[in-house]
Amino acid sequence: MALKKISWALRRHPLLYYTRFWLLSKNSTINRLEKECYNSENTKGVIPSFFYEINEKIFEHEKPDSDLDKAIYIALWLRKHIKGGKGLSLASDVALRAMINGNGGVCSDMSQIFNNFCVINDIRVREWGITIMPFDKKYGGHATNEIFSKEIGKWILIDVSKCILFYYNNKHEPLSLFEVFTSNLSHKYYSFHKKIESDTQIKNYYYNKRATPFLISKYKNSVYDKYLRKNNSKYPIFFVHFYIYLIGKSYQYKFPLRDYRRMFKSSFS
Repeated sequence: MALKKISWALRRHPLLYYTRFWLLSKNSTINRLEKECYNSENTKGVIPSFFYEINEKIFEHEKPDSDLDKAIYIALWLRKHIKGGKGLSLASDVALRAMINGNGGVCSDMSQIFNNFCVINDIRVREWGITIMPFDKKYGGHATNEIFSKEIGKWILIDVSKCILFYYNNKHEPLSLFEVFTSNLSHKYYSFHKKIESDTQIKNYYYNKRATPFLISKYKNSVYDKYLRKNNSKYPIFFVHFYIYLIGKSYQYKFPLRDYRRMFKSSFS
């Protein structure tokens, strides 16, 4: 119990936050990231079988044809069957089972399992983090996704944990993440699950000029599943992630819109 409390405190300490971003971050551009997606590192064959079992339940009654409609269908099912809670940091199938059983799951957990469902349904997908520059410890960060719609011919931002899409005021077609973050706050969001009267997190990360996105690149689900399963809570989770970094199999954070070094201008106070 004491080790868990220490691990929990360290995971949220600004020093660890800074260290993770120093080690993993790279600057990039919109054009360089255009073709990057989770599917490039994760094929159908490496997705655990439990995802296929749940996928049958998701599409038990019908399966839409378009990529966006399928993505919305997945997001709705997850939102209706997962109440959320504490962050998990577990192997992907273990995390999915825990979330369905009501034992936790934050936005990053939701984004990661959504990635796997997209892969097995032939939807190109990628995961984004959103942080505040310079770093401010009162903001916890947020995770969201994009899917590539073959029908529309573009990336579309879909926030799975909130079940929202974004549009310009004329509401012609849903926006990509870059369109949201370069639109000078002229976009609006639409909930396809339920009406959201007020959500501080949406305001903090989608309508905040200090917020900036970073792509979670080169994440290999099978690698993290392997070492998270081996760990089985023996060591604090950051030890596992640091080991994966040392053996050269870690993911990266790629910043296309701002220099990631700007987040380090704040102090720990």
